[in-house]
Amino acid sequence: MTGPIGVWAELVGQEPAVETLSTASSAAAKIVAGEPVPPGAMTHAWLITGPPGSGRSVAARTFAAALQCSTGTGCGACPGCRTTMAGTHADVRLVVPEGLSISVAEMRALVQAAARRPTTGEWQVVIIEDADRLTEGASNALLKAVEEPPERTVFLLCAPSDHPDDVSVTIRSRCRLVTLRTPPPEAIAQVLVARDGVDPELAQWAASVCGGHVGRARRLATDDSARQRRATVLRIPTGLRRPADVFTSADQLISAAEADAGEESKARDENERSELRTAMGGDGIGKGVAGAKRAAEAAVKQLEKRQKSRATRTQRDTLDLALVDLAGFYRDVLVTTTHSGATLNHPDHADDIRAAAAAWTPESTLRRLEAVLECREAIELNVKPRIAVEAMVTTLRQG
Repeated sequence: MTGPIGVWAELVGQEPAVETLSTASSAAAKIVAGEPVPPGAMTHAWLITGPPGSGRSVAARTFAAALQCSTGTGCGACPGCRTTMAGTHADVRLVVPEGLSISVAEMRALVQAAARRPTTGEWQVVIIEDADRLTEGASNALLKAVEEPPERTVFLLCAPSDHPDDVSVTIRSRCRLVTLRTPPPEAIAQVLVARDGVDPELAQWAASVCGGHVGRARRLATDDSARQRRATVLRIPTGLRRPADVFTSADQLISAAEADAGEESKARDENERSELRTAMGGDGIGKGVAGAKRAAEAAVKQLEKRQKSRATRTQRDTLDLALVDLAGFYRDVLVTTTHSGATLNHPDHADDIRAAAAAWTPESTLRRLEAVLECREAIELNVKPRIAVEAMVTTLRQG
């Protein structure tokens, strides 16, 4: 059996979604050519859902490339495909929340721009990553555009689920749903070897412990510090022997998240500041540059404010990944205790998991798991991460 070709090869282990989206892009090409298509073959608003790491934004980008493809197939070779996948196509707008939410002002400006006719491509495509971060005002602004869409505009929304907590019912009702699944480890390992040149044994390990998160698997396979941080997190459950260990472990969790987020943000932040100063003439010399320097510095301050908000979000997202690893450990203990035979999330820590299963009662394991999930929820509700983590680790020690 051959896998997806062209831009669709970017979607790992998502054959049902590829079939749905590629059929729609073919129908879109017929619409552009003036040929008849069955009702509903192509629609103007899509909601792409799936667990973290399943490739929601990748699915949206590949679908956008297929819509702009000169052949309508997502060939991956034509200018429409290449520029869309590179993020430089003039008629494909990507909205990635820099902070914790997407504001109404940002959405209104986007909707206004999306109402224009395509310039170089066949469709105006708007991709909204993390549509679950839309504020109520932003959702209302988007709803008006989705209810009365321009003729050649397509909205692609990405969210964890179609639950009302993630996407409003009114927006959901006007979108066609595409649900992604958790990619199988075999498919993830195969793409790590083929695309990233990872050693097959390391790729297999990363695929088996990433929880179906393709990006996480790639990071674990290619970044030794990421592997070390994961190991630090997974030492916590069996390392809480003294009361002082609570604060040490909490500090390790927070520090690991800060280090991970800092590595991810540092280079990007400095490049953005440098490019902004250059674009506004802030690094110029000679007469008449004082005004440009003042304007550049003001713009840089605004940029730094957005970067700080983005860093907060990145740190929380990174901490959440660590909490997911912790939750997976306690889930594995329950799996071992009940002899269910289910696949472990952390097979490389099977010895620690068996030892914990022998030492803890199922009830105490469940209380620990619930503490991790409550910590995730508290951070989502803007409780200070350190306070939430310390409260969680206290419960993890006491059981």
